Amino acid sequence: MSSTAAQGGPAQQVRARIAPWLDGSALGRARLTVVPHRRTSAARLPFVLLVSVILVGGVVGLLCFNTSMQQAAFSENNLQDEATNLAAREQTLQLQLQGMQNPQAIAARAQRLGMVIPGSPALLHVPTGKVEGHAQPATRDFTPPLYPRMKKPKPLVERARTAPTTPTTPTRPTTPGTAHRAAPANTHAHVHR
Repeated sequence: MSSTAAQGGPAQQVRARIAPWLDGSALGRARLTVVPHRRTSAARLPFVLLVSVILVGGVVGLLCFNTSMQQAAFSENNLQDEATNLAAREQTLQLQLQGMQNPQAIAARAQRLGMVIPGSPALLHVPTGKVEGHAQPATRDFTPPLYPRMKKPKPLVERARTAPTTPTTPTRPTTPGTAHRAAPANTHAHVHR
C-alpha cells in the first residue's frame, strides 16, 4: 500500500498517462459524480394484455382439445357399434351358409329343381369299348321323398274328450313282489311313436 501511496493513487496514474493528450482545463471539468437512480415504472397495460391473451388462448385451446376428444370418443363408440353389428351379421351369414351346406338342405333343393336319384348305371371301358351293365333312365320312381307325408296325430285334449269315460277302480297297495301286477285296469296313457 505504501508504494501505491508514494506513486500516487490510480487516478493520478491515469492522469499521468492521459495528460499529454488532454488539455488541463478539460481534465478539471471532467469529474465523475454519482447520478441518482431514476425509477421508471414500465407501463402495466401491455403486460396485463399479454397475460390475458395467454390465459384466454390456453382456455380456448383446452376447450378445442376437449371437444375434439369428445368427438373422437363418439366416433369410436359409433365404430364399435358398427363392428358389433357387422360381427353379428357375419355370424348370421355363417349360420345360413352352414344351413345351405347341410346335405338334407342340398337334397331338398335338388328335388325342388326336379333332380332325381339315378337308376342303375352302365360302365364303359374306353380302351376296349365294352359296356358293362344295363343303364336305366332316372325317373321319380327311384327317388324316395325326403320328407314323407305323415298324418298329424290328434291333440291330446281332443283325445281326452272323445275317449270313453269309465269309472276307475281304486288301486290296492302293493307288496314289493307284486308291483308289476298292480297297474290300474283303465289308464289313459298315450304313447307316441
